[in-house]
Formats: sequence, C-alpha cells, structure tokens
Amino acid sequence: MKPLNLFALASLTLASIPFAAVHAEGDPALGRQLAYTCTGCHGIEGYKNAYPQYHVPRIAGQNYEYLLSALIAYQKGERVHPTMQAQAESFSETDLQNLAAFIASAGKVTK
Repeated sequence: MKPLNLFALASLTLASIPFAAVHAEGDPALGRQLAYTCTGCHGIEGYKNAYPQYHVPRIAGQNYEYLLSALIAYQKGERVHPTMQAQAESFSETDLQNLAAFIASAGKVTK
C-alpha cells in the first residue's frame, strides 16, 4: 500500500471542512422534529399552546450561538429553570445543535 502524499492528505482535510462546519451548526430540519415541546411556549410561528400563563421569551430567529449556549447551560445546571433543565437534559449534544439551528432559522425574534 502506497502512503498518501502531503497534497492528497491536505485535499482530504480541506474536503471535510464544509461537512464539519455544517454539522457543528446543527440541522434545522432535524431540530424541527425535536422542537415540539419548545414551540408552544416560545412563540414560534405556526404553533399554539394553551399555556403558559407567564412570560417566556420569544426565541424564534435568535442567534444560533446564543441558543446553543443557553441550552447547554440548562443541560449542565448552570442556568436554573426546572422545566428548561428537564427539557435540555433529555437531549444529546447533537440534538441541542439541531434544536438551536431550527429555532434560529424559524424567523425573526418578536417582542
């Protein structure tokens, strides 16, 4: 077996970068499948919920990095809210990336 030359190795490395970047930012389509418990409370267009009777932030269209950071903080217990902690703890890191990608792509933040 012939060893890879430096050019071939560099080409393979560069070819993998776009895939890695897409994965790191999550897949909105997969996130949409996971977001059914998020959408009613957080005001994502097209979804309605009979509750809550208290204020929750409208997060549709929020910055991806912010959303992912917040979800990870809830998962680790660094941000405290019992419902959000329970929700975040039920997802994998990839799930959280996909959720953040969907919510970020769901439109502009409304006040």
